[in-house]
Amino acid sequence: MRVLVAGSRGLIGNALVEALHEAGHEVRRLVRGNGEYSWDPPAGRIDDTALKGVDAVVNLCGASLVTRWSAARKQMIADSRIEPTEVLAEAVAEQRVPTLINASAVGFYGDRGADVLDETAPRGDGFLAHLCEAWEAATAPAKRAGARVAHLRTGLVLSRRGGLLGPLKPLFRLGLGGRLGDGRQYMPWISERDEVGAIRFLLEHETLAGPVNLAGPEPVTNAEFTRAFGRVVRRPAPWWVPGAALELALGEAADEMALVSQRAVPAVLQEAGYTFAHSTVDTALAAAR
Repeated sequence: MRVLVAGSRGLIGNALVEALHEAGHEVRRLVRGNGEYSWDPPAGRIDDTALKGVDAVVNLCGASLVTRWSAARKQMIADSRIEPTEVLAEAVAEQRVPTLINASAVGFYGDRGADVLDETAPRGDGFLAHLCEAWEAATAPAKRAGARVAHLRTGLVLSRRGGLLGPLKPLFRLGLGGRLGDGRQYMPWISERDEVGAIRFLLEHETLAGPVNLAGPEPVTNAEFTRAFGRVVRRPAPWWVPGAALELALGEAADEMALVSQRAVPAVLQEAGYTFAHSTVDTALAAAR
């Protein structure tokens, strides 16, 4: 299979490219600036040869969410997702590429407490929920042209290379780990191995389309996650970060990320027969320690 990957320099992009190469697939990296295949999403420009003969496009573009959100930052977060998706969807349509696998996020569901959220759950409220809806809608040109389009509603990726665990590891290893707020909010985690494995599964299973939750099969609360991480690093995690302190530090981002509750489950993947390498948060954390 010949696959074009946008966002290939990020945490998941790099891991996906490595895995696809190891599986014997041909991979093209679509990059900004100098590269074999280049593009400029704000200008709507993409290398004419990038999609020639490609079997699938995987779009993982998106700026980091982990910062305090100003109006300008929110616009940049949206532009970094929607503009690249629009450009790629149009190119997929023009070049008649059969498959587009496009990033999205469990942020689509908003703050839903203990409700179990499979892919049929409606969009929630908040900046991220509306952003994810627009992000997914930006793939419309590819879908209208007959391409198979899948939306990766990804949870919190647990990786030894960084991501969520990057800033947490030093704190937990020093015995400074603790729950966030009341700790009752659900965290839709997934291991890096299963994030990449699920994307490969979607590439190889041509009947799967639409939203797909990329989350482990056993979602846990923040308090349960905190205890599990403490067990893995063999340190106590007795501390507590008040919700008010998080809101002071992160503003709106705290309510939509650190304190939000999303009990997302991978119904589509499980029904299609995907086997998780890490089905519990303990095994996922142990692999990422």
